[in-house]
Amino acid sequence: MLKLPFALLIFLIAISCKNATKTAELDAEKIVDKSLEISGSNLVSNATIDFDFRDIHYKAIRNNGQLVLSRTIMRNDSTIYDVLDNTDFNRFVNDSLIDLSEEDVIKYSNSVNSVHYFSVLPFGLNQKAVHKRYIDSTTIKNEPYHIIEITFDEVGGGEDFEDIFLYWIHADTFKIDYLAYKYFTDGGGIRFREAYNERFLNGVRFVDYRNYKPETKLVTLIELQLLFESNNLILLSTIELENLEVNLIDN
Repeated sequence: MLKLPFALLIFLIAISCKNATKTAELDAEKIVDKSLEISGSNLVSNATIDFDFRDIHYKAIRNNGQLVLSRTIMRNDSTIYDVLDNTDFNRFVNDSLIDLSEEDVIKYSNSVNSVHYFSVLPFGLNQKAVHKRYIDSTTIKNEPYHIIEITFDEVGGGEDFEDIFLYWIHADTFKIDYLAYKYFTDGGGIRFREAYNERFLNGVRFVDYRNYKPETKLVTLIELQLLFESNNLILLSTIELENLEVNLIDN
């Protein structure tokens, strides 16, 4: 039997591990790219999308990199209009611009961005600040899935760049059916979402979610799958997009 020197053996193992890591990263990229394609995310980049969520109207205008995300809240006799673009956030009440503290600007802009972000997933997962890592293959309800971890750079990753996401992407359809995330704002927490009510409008996939949490924060994101399958998650809410409209922008 040919015996390799110990140092050479360690070197070969290190190279093998490095190549395996690169392959996993490449696989994650390919899987997410396929999910983007299947979901019509290329169309979102140049489209106007309107929907209602919990009695608030949301509107997103994306046009060749220009972004305007807004929401309109009817409260008693007042109309509150929040608008977030590429560079700024502003709040108007009955058409009058409101002077906001820096804390409120961050709070309101994050709130607006979060709803729009989840509404068009997986759109946005191909941005430069996004890192993808293949975690594992698994099954949920006898269906095969890839588990992909998403993390963000501080630069370009937004105010919540520290958040960590897991996406369960179906191995055959490449659709995101489940996701989990860990967040650090407002005391932090973890959530698990189950997609349902799939529909396509003008080629863009939309889903609603059942939103769950565990009984304790002392679990990992990957453990949420087992808790979900054993009915040991708490249903917090449903996230339903109503009155959806998609208008593609032809440039």
